[in-house]
Amino acid sequence: MLQNLARFCVRRRREMVGFWLVLLVALGVAAGSMGSSFSTEFELPKSEANDVQQLLEANSPDRAGFSGEIVFTSPAGVVTDEIKAAMATMFSEVGALSGVTVTSPFDTEGQINPAGTTAFASLDVTIRSQTELITLSEEIQKIGEKVEIPNFTIEYGGNIFAEFELPASEAYGLLAAIVILVLAFGSVLAMGLPIGTALIGLGVGTSLVIVLSNLLPMPDFTTSLVAMIGLGVGIDYALFIVTRYREGLENGLSVEDAVVDAVDTSGRAVIFAGITVIISLLGLFLMGLAFARGLAIGAVIGVLLMMIASITLLPSLLAMVKHRIDVTTRAALIALIAFVVFAFVSVVAKSLPIFFAGIASAVLITLLSFVVKPLRIALPKRVQKEKELTFWYRWSRFIQRRPWTAALAATAILLVLASPLASIRLGFGDNGNAPTDSTVRRAYDMLAEGFGPGFNGPLFITVQGETSANPDALAGFVNRISTVPGIAFAQGVPASQDGSLSLVIAYPTTAPQDEATTDLIRMLRNDFIPSTGVEAKVGGFTAASVDFADGIGGRMPLLFVGVLSLSFLLLMAVFRSVLVPLKAVIMNLLSIGAAYGVIVAIFQWGWGMNLIGVGKEGPIESWAPMMLFAIVFGLSMDYEVFLLSRIKEEYDRTGDNATAVADGLTATARVITAAALIMVFVFAAFVLGYDRQLKLFGLGLATAVFIDATIVRMVLVPATMELLGNKNWWIPAWLNKLLPKIDVEGHHHMALIDDEAK
Repeated sequence: MLQNLARFCVRRRREMVGFWLVLLVALGVAAGSMGSSFSTEFELPKSEANDVQQLLEANSPDRAGFSGEIVFTSPAGVVTDEIKAAMATMFSEVGALSGVTVTSPFDTEGQINPAGTTAFASLDVTIRSQTELITLSEEIQKIGEKVEIPNFTIEYGGNIFAEFELPASEAYGLLAAIVILVLAFGSVLAMGLPIGTALIGLGVGTSLVIVLSNLLPMPDFTTSLVAMIGLGVGIDYALFIVTRYREGLENGLSVEDAVVDAVDTSGRAVIFAGITVIISLLGLFLMGLAFARGLAIGAVIGVLLMMIASITLLPSLLAMVKHRIDVTTRAALIALIAFVVFAFVSVVAKSLPIFFAGIASAVLITLLSFVVKPLRIALPKRVQKEKELTFWYRWSRFIQRRPWTAALAATAILLVLASPLASIRLGFGDNGNAPTDSTVRRAYDMLAEGFGPGFNGPLFITVQGETSANPDALAGFVNRISTVPGIAFAQGVPASQDGSLSLVIAYPTTAPQDEATTDLIRMLRNDFIPSTGVEAKVGGFTAASVDFADGIGGRMPLLFVGVLSLSFLLLMAVFRSVLVPLKAVIMNLLSIGAAYGVIVAIFQWGWGMNLIGVGKEGPIESWAPMMLFAIVFGLSMDYEVFLLSRIKEEYDRTGDNATAVADGLTATARVITAAALIMVFVFAAFVLGYDRQLKLFGLGLATAVFIDATIVRMVLVPATMELLGNKNWWIPAWLNKLLPKIDVEGHHHMALIDDEAK
């Protein structure tokens, strides 16, 4: 089937390219006309915090949404007539905004510090979209700009005012891909085809996801995830097919036969590698969270379209380019260098005019080549070494001569890197990690200095039953909470008109992300509240973070077992082996575990955190291990399938395991290394942002891919395959009969080579 598809794409290349361009434009227009309907709703699993949320939604909706603070300070004191009058006016205007409730410090106990120099007004905002929240934040801050008092400072804290900006990781990744591919393959066209295919596939996939966001719930950052994964796998998939096509031309095949050979061999590997990525992403459905399902659907669409583009659009482009794929003129190289330089400057400076200037310069240089003859001179083609003389062949032989040493050393390194994982603590960071020049960070510091760090994360304790209906009993309960070690201050407020529900707001003495705060919440729930006999539950954002972390941690084993089991079965069917897929699963777990260990050491323990701009240590973001596993496992299995499919192909041809490993590694190492480097640059770009969550996520992904492409693929795989020898390909006869026949190597390639040899 793949052979027929490839021939069709070659012979109908113009129609196929036209189809993709029409599809790109049509979906782009549809996405633009329909608009997006993304919404980030981190729903809570069944938990005590979720119960509190539902009680507040039913009885006091203004307390069930977002919260924040208007924090103000003055060295001379904040209770002067001038300040009270100005702030009262501001509170009145803010309170007049739709769905906003303001609790003034001048009317409520505990919101002015003992020194009288710092105070805060609590804000409660009804549930709304992220876009609406940004607009509200700007409106409130604009109202605050009217207050002009000497030596008086106003800042804004809480999740209402938190800013979230994704770094230009896709742009950095594209520029890195251009440079890496040109250096690796010595051809502008060989570089351009994978990137062009990936960009068209990404454009179609992103537009389709935007359209589907109107039908399915998807988080705001779904398109960013689609771009990140789609760009990576799209370049990888096209890269492997282009590499195989160039090999076919070097072996004397015609253009059509070289394309068919590439699709019938590397194209098969692309399909099964893509399936493993999709399996890994679909594992997010096991987490039982709507936002995870939305992300999974979006990412799967991106990967699926990249697979289809690689085996339909790319063959058509290869047929158009023909033998010119290895030809690079001086003009092409100079134009490329000019574009990359301008593009990099434009990304750093965030200037579109500079980017367009880069495009204009590249076009101008290309046009000049029609007039200036020396610009049309082709650069010397890079001479390919004999495989026995390449670094990767010598490296594989070096490892195979010392398999035990290599395997044990690599395993020891991975286990040492993974060791911090034993102390991982899931949770959420707080605004104390925000940049020091942001208003939420300044508000956080003002509250921490004036009242204590715990005032940045109050606990909402709902009270029902007789205690809620009896003011004296409620006051007694509040007083008892105030004496609990770890509680700085507590106050009770009514939460329903009939008195059936009351709310106690308790401020811990420790910061929201501190482990001591988590211990306090568990102590209140498990020991203190049961001992009082009061019908009360602990909720609020800080408590919800604890429950979310517990819920995610409890379901992670389902994700692991589900994805690992399906991947193992698929690899077993593909490679007709028990040990090869088992080894692949174990090695992927080791590389992911090592990445987990690195982020725990940096973000939780604080080792070297200042080097990447992390302000202080804290928990590992609850969602990060889940997303890291789904993405990294899928991508690492990509490389595993490409490497093992080539080794299996060589083994089927020669029957010599050692030679097959050396030849397979030699044939794929350069392209796997280039692909991995691109992914590392894409992911590492997240570290350049200011958000702690993005830094953690990006560093974890970059570390996992780097470890997987170096220690695992280049050391552990050849070492263990040498140790196992022919046992690599052992499978019980009865199991072999049960498994479906799946051919991932393809046989068209060897038939063509044999025909040419004759």
